[in-house]
Amino acid sequence: MPAAAKKIDPLELLRSLEKRSIESSKGLPQQEDIKGTSLVIGFRIGDMRLVTPVDEVTELLTYPEMSRVPGTKSWVKGIANVRGNLLPIMDLKDYLMREATNLSLKSRVLVVNHEGIFAGLLVDEVLGLKHFQDEDYSHKLPNADNFLKSYMTGAYKQDAEEWGVFSMHALAKSPLFLQIAV
Repeated sequence: MPAAAKKIDPLELLRSLEKRSIESSKGLPQQEDIKGTSLVIGFRIGDMRLVTPVDEVTELLTYPEMSRVPGTKSWVKGIANVRGNLLPIMDLKDYLMREATNLSLKSRVLVVNHEGIFAGLLVDEVLGLKHFQDEDYSHKLPNADNFLKSYMTGAYKQDAEEWGVFSMHALAKSPLFLQIAV
């Protein structure tokens, strides 16, 4: 062994590697508090942006062909055959705001099936799935007609936009909604 070579202690080498690893490590990521979120379906009737819980809508449809039902209120558009099931189609805007929906390529039907009430609700547009933080929810109802407010449970505010929370289940239970005959 040459005189210049120094004997290396394996334990000292391991301690040195450990020390350098600790000094250069970034550490473990800190655990962040997981915030509660709500998944809802956004839709529009007129200028009003609304959301409804995902579990209150069973299906989304394009406006189907249907048969008119005589002797019904103007907001009852007709009955459609959807995969062998008869689905009454109601114009939600006409029911709530007394103004018929202008059909467009964006018009959609939200299907509700709650406690024996099976109905399709025509809306101007479906704006997709939305995620809101629970902290963005307020029980304060947005500025709207009192009749519309009777079906709302609160609102979400996000990026200066307010989204009223519309309860499809409250609508399905409403005696006024169930009175379709003229």
